[in-house]
Amino acid sequence: MSAQQALDPPLPAADPSLVRAFLAILSRDLRLILRHGSEAATAVAFFLLATLLFPFGLGPEPELLARIAAGILWVVALLASLIALDRLFAEDYQDGSLEQLALAPLPMPLVVLAKLAAHWLATGLPLVILAPILALMLRMDPAGLPALIGSLLLGTPCLSLIGAVGAALVLGARRGALLLPLLILPLYIPVLIFGTAAVDAALSGLSAAPHLQLLGAILLISLGVGPFAASAAAKQALS
Repeated sequence: MSAQQALDPPLPAADPSLVRAFLAILSRDLRLILRHGSEAATAVAFFLLATLLFPFGLGPEPELLARIAAGILWVVALLASLIALDRLFAEDYQDGSLEQLALAPLPMPLVVLAKLAAHWLATGLPLVILAPILALMLRMDPAGLPALIGSLLLGTPCLSLIGAVGAALVLGARRGALLLPLLILPLYIPVLIFGTAAVDAALSGLSAAPHLQLLGAILLISLGVGPFAASAAAKQALS
């Protein structure tokens, strides 16, 4: 053993029981979403249908559609992410499961993170997969597809993390589903701006890296703040 190794303290290992608890909540929520998959299917169907409606409203001009395709896809993806968001904690809150999860050994922020991971895998990931196909249907230049996929991979988790805070804040409130968009849509604006700007930069022959890096910074901030803020709001609703 070298002197440097002797001086450096060993890194703490992850507690296997916490990892198992995290994966158990993740798999439980995924099974529930797939078993009662109406909300996830509705989000995907909305993404498809709303995107396909734009050529009918704007006209079939290829140049116009190609120019605004990134904005269309990002706005529709943002709205689609709202569909299943209000049920993120509501069902567990109504049947008492959320209270049991709050009393479990797994810290509440990790519970929130596991539920968010399941939510993104069921609703956000399908949007990322479908977006390139719809972009080509809107006559987007294939040169913008890598930036589109990268921006959605970074941006859609931000939408889930920010939305979780709003979903926890309206937990138990009357007409919370109507209040939720008013709370979180203003916070979605930076994600929307940098997501579309990354694609526009790639289509203009510029580097999309600065915009993707800003999206990555928003994602890191959301990961550091979102689960803690959502868990505090959820505990407040349970008290």
